[in-house]
Amino acid sequence: MSTDVTSSGARTAPGEAAPSGSRFGYLGVALLLVGLLLGVAGGLVLPRLTQPGDDSVEAGFLRDMSTHHAQAVEMAMIAHAGSDTPQIVTLSADIATTQQAQIGYMQSWLRDWDLGPTGSDEPMAWMPDAEGSIVNGLMPGMATSEQMAALRKATGKDLDVQFLTLMRAHHLGGVHMAQEAVELSDEENVDWIAQSMVTAQQGEIQLIDSLLKQVQQS
Repeated sequence: MSTDVTSSGARTAPGEAAPSGSRFGYLGVALLLVGLLLGVAGGLVLPRLTQPGDDSVEAGFLRDMSTHHAQAVEMAMIAHAGSDTPQIVTLSADIATTQQAQIGYMQSWLRDWDLGPTGSDEPMAWMPDAEGSIVNGLMPGMATSEQMAALRKATGKDLDVQFLTLMRAHHLGGVHMAQEAVELSDEENVDWIAQSMVTAQQGEIQLIDSLLKQVQQS
């Protein structure tokens, strides 16, 4: 008559229950497998649960700043095409290139989070106590439609002065928004790009101030 060999070397007859130690061994393996499966599932699910949501600071900032940047790119392209001042041509190219690239980053992150490029919230809703920052429906520093129309028609020195004046205000508004995003967000990519905006635009404001003096004195 055949017998089975337990892990301890003892033999059991057919139909005889295995020693309790074996059962505990099988249970331990089963629990280990369940734990591994849950760990894998958790690794797949948790990142989805922790990514920014539709009404998050991060989503609101990226959406609003994409719109804000789009106007800066348009202003820069107008100046790049119409200005005869080499420093302004260079500055406007830098602004257009940098901010268009940042729009690409911001929109890509929204897609990664399965969020649309625009939301249902009002502009600046992601920033506490921001009601006073919206003027005529425009975010901080943004030019009005009348100012944009005038910029498109301007030439020569008038174009340079209008562009620099509008872009300076635009940058001040953008810096304010980006600084708030750095304070409010814990998302690594958002913090990185917002701080990059603060650093770059504060430096460009200094250059704009210098160019404005040169243009106005010429």
